[in-house]
Amino acid sequence: MGVGKTTLSKKMAEHFGFEVHYEPAVENPYLPLFYEDMKKWAFHSQMFFLGKSLESHFHLTQKDGPVIQDRSIYEHAEIFARNLFERGLISPNDWQIYYQIYKTGLKILRPPDLVVYLKASDDLILQRIRKRNREFEKKIDENYVIGLNRLYDEWASGFDQKKIMVVDYDNLDLKHNVGHWQEFLETIKTFIH
Repeated sequence: MGVGKTTLSKKMAEHFGFEVHYEPAVENPYLPLFYEDMKKWAFHSQMFFLGKSLESHFHLTQKDGPVIQDRSIYEHAEIFARNLFERGLISPNDWQIYYQIYKTGLKILRPPDLVVYLKASDDLILQRIRKRNREFEKKIDENYVIGLNRLYDEWASGFDQKKIMVVDYDNLDLKHNVGHWQEFLETIKTFIH
């Protein structure tokens, strides 16, 4: 959240001529409710995201050309839903059902050719969330964000290292700094064939 994935996805799509697909966060009818009462709406919200992610991932595998997805199915399950489960906001029974559906989906779907992980500090992420000033994020618990960031690091370290590009985002400005953008392009070209 707030790291700049949508901005980077758009820039990459424009540069490489790839089709880009964004997360349907606005469509989730449970998201505003979730930020009001996480325990009550966590499972519902995550099931919505899981369903949309499975559907989106499947449709993207049917495309002929290269595509960029700004948030993956892995993030929804391994980071967001897991964080809620670890914090006691999703019950063990609900987590078991959720995770079983997720793992079955992974067996069916083709994995991505490359994951770009924008690694950022807790402070930078919290600063950006505050700066974008979305109404439903104003009451967000900082510990929730810190937990997400920890799980991202854990997940990225366990992902196929040939298929993940870790970008230290604390010291980069890919939106405004042309030199940073050029360095990023040179690095990602080693992954893109």
